[in-house]
Amino acid sequence: MRTYPRRRLLGAAALATALVLAGCGGSDDDSAPSSGAPVSEADVRAALQKGGNLTVWAWEPTLKQVVAKFQQAYPAVKVDLVNAGTGNDQYTAVQNAVAAGSGGPDVAQIEYYALPQFALGKSIAELGPYGAGALESTFTPGPWASVHSGKGVYGLPMDSGPMALFYNKQVFDKHGLKVPTTWAEYLDAARRLHKADPKAYIANDTGDAGFVTSLIWQAGGKPYQVDGTTVTITFADSGTQQFAAVWQQLISEKLLAPIVSWSDQWYQGLGNGTIATLATGAWMPANFTSGVPAASGRWRVAPLPQWQAGAKASAENGGSSLAIMEKSGNKALAYAFLRYATDGDGVQTRVDNGAFPATTAQLTSPAFLDSKFAYFGGQQANRIFAESARNVAGGWSYLPFQVYANSIFKDTVGQAYVSATPLADGLKAWQDRSAKYGKEQGFTVK
Repeated sequence: MRTYPRRRLLGAAALATALVLAGCGGSDDDSAPSSGAPVSEADVRAALQKGGNLTVWAWEPTLKQVVAKFQQAYPAVKVDLVNAGTGNDQYTAVQNAVAAGSGGPDVAQIEYYALPQFALGKSIAELGPYGAGALESTFTPGPWASVHSGKGVYGLPMDSGPMALFYNKQVFDKHGLKVPTTWAEYLDAARRLHKADPKAYIANDTGDAGFVTSLIWQAGGKPYQVDGTTVTITFADSGTQQFAAVWQQLISEKLLAPIVSWSDQWYQGLGNGTIATLATGAWMPANFTSGVPAASGRWRVAPLPQWQAGAKASAENGGSSLAIMEKSGNKALAYAFLRYATDGDGVQTRVDNGAFPATTAQLTSPAFLDSKFAYFGGQQANRIFAESARNVAGGWSYLPFQVYANSIFKDTVGQAYVSATPLADGLKAWQDRSAKYGKEQGFTVK
């Protein structure tokens, strides 16, 4: 379940700089691996039996039930679950603790796009010594790739956001629109809808870094390539160009509602039919149920439109990992909690309470796939989401300073939504400013 804006961007470059430059240093706890020394399953089990206190900072609501059941299963462990804020608010609190050298959590929820920046700053522990590398088959490809930075694993996937197209069937039926299977058909549907009803829009969009990168990802774009401290940034790749060509027309022809997502006006638009589709992650159903209850039965789910007819490519949109802070005083116990929450009994607990999993076992379970969504007219929507998860395009990378890059999106690409700036020019400005920042932080930027 996702009941908050998908990506809340960090507005201050100073925080992003601190995340890149400030390392925590080594941990002085007895359970931390030394010089990459392996930690066995027996060590982790021993930590559970010994028990102790763990502090977990996370905003994801289903973790409350996970913590409760974890403590029931392991009564010697006491978990203090703290909501230190959503997204950037928590990241600020975490970095303040890093700078202070104390007061931080043992485990932190970190969104996939932000994880490389924390890894580079040595704020979080590399999980290879705990055997995390052997878990590749446990998770779907997109989330598993997203917890890597270089050759290291720096978190375990907690949830995922394989994309799908949510559409208002009532609106589509009223105007004789077919569900688009390509983005070219989507553009055509946008034109037909807005012509038939000038108050109705195919979607809302005021410019969002995460959404843009997700669609470029789906198109096979690879604007970011990272090899240690060498970074390549280019929005001249074919995937980016495909996205920009279609989206420029949607912007220029004013076919997108100028409404900010997660606002009251946005929820109203989803409810009254003036916003007809939403291309986003599989975590969205719970938000429809809680935020737009009156529209139950009107909405349906379809596969994400394709950039090439007949293709089946998808991308991730949102999702978080659980990571261990480098300064944790009990890493073995913290890792035991990570395994429980992301690969153990905690996964089903979260699914039962509305979360969308990142684990292949749940995504192939008949009980999961066959469940019906009353909100979507009894549709077995998980089948569409699971298929999307299997088809996430490979080869995607985030920048090791993506938090900063996203923070300047509105000032660069975002200008195309509010002025005559061409989208291509906005993307070029985003590329150039990101590259300049990377060089200032000591990266070799191509």
